[in-house]
Amino acid sequence: MRMTAPPNTPERLDDAELIEQSRHRPESFAALYDRHFGDIYRYVAARVGPQVADDLASETFLTAFRKRHSFDPDRGVARRWLYGIATNLLAGHRRSETRRLEALARVPADDPGEGEHSDRVAARVTAAGSRRRLAAELGRLPDGERDVLLLVAYGDLSYDEIAQALDIPLGTVASRLNRVRKKLRVALNDIIAESGGSDG
Repeated sequence: MRMTAPPNTPERLDDAELIEQSRHRPESFAALYDRHFGDIYRYVAARVGPQVADDLASETFLTAFRKRHSFDPDRGVARRWLYGIATNLLAGHRRSETRRLEALARVPADDPGEGEHSDRVAARVTAAGSRRRLAAELGRLPDGERDVLLLVAYGDLSYDEIAQALDIPLGTVASRLNRVRKKLRVALNDIIAESGGSDG
């Protein structure tokens, strides 16, 4: 017969209850780490690469532990709060993120090899060119716009969650995303026009 955990054990508590409990029983904060570390790590790694992601993700939880007394229990799930901390820590690593985007923009197209179908070759070359161009566009975005875009893309956060994570108004989130989408749409239209122009 499978035993269920008592109601006060960290595994059974929601995030707000867990953070509250950790004020008196610091070891219970480990359950919050176990619950959210994977998401935070993936977000950070997508932005600055796996080399520093472990350190930054761990630093996110260390900062959260130190600031747990300031967590607003009305927020409920700590996910937004943790993404906000991670994004703030990433601000110190902007150069690393920018170098990563610049490197991606320089990556040459893969050599498709001999004997592959010409349509597949053309598709791979176009995809590599698109990836480089989009990476260059991301690298040119202002920090606030890039943060909002990557919280949507890598963190899968809603507008409201982003507003809470970055402590900015909901309207600011919407306007930043709108600007980013316009910029990326122009870049994509240019890529499509360039690839279409090469056919004729």
